[in-house]
Amino acid sequence: MTRHRRLVQQVRAAGRYSGDEEAERVLTAVLGRLGAQLDGDERRALAEVLPPSLRPVFADRIPLPAPVGAPAFVEALAATLSTSPAAARWDASSVLTTLADLAGPDLADRLLARLPRGYALLFGRADLAAAA
Repeated sequence: MTRHRRLVQQVRAAGRYSGDEEAERVLTAVLGRLGAQLDGDERRALAEVLPPSLRPVFADRIPLPAPVGAPAFVEALAATLSTSPAAARWDASSVLTTLADLAGPDLADRLLARLPRGYALLFGRADLAAAA
């Protein structure tokens, strides 16, 4: 099984999608949106852990001057996927928690440090900054 197919199946299981096609559609939409949010070393490091076939989906996006907040990320994803914000939140979380597992805890922490507050929950983590 290829790394690409394995990642699609992990997203499918996390999101409880009915088929690989739906999981891949969500995966590529989230990767494209995330690619616009990150720059620098974290962007390169995440691209390196992705299957080579998915790297362009993530890395070919031009980073925004500053990442948007999690609610705006979810709204943009909802527009991309033609779905509701609640469904887009589920989709984002299904992919981002899978990516956090793929990246490992150190890189996941670095990614979250580069993103505005509010992304931790999408990555399947507690938003401890909110409690501090």
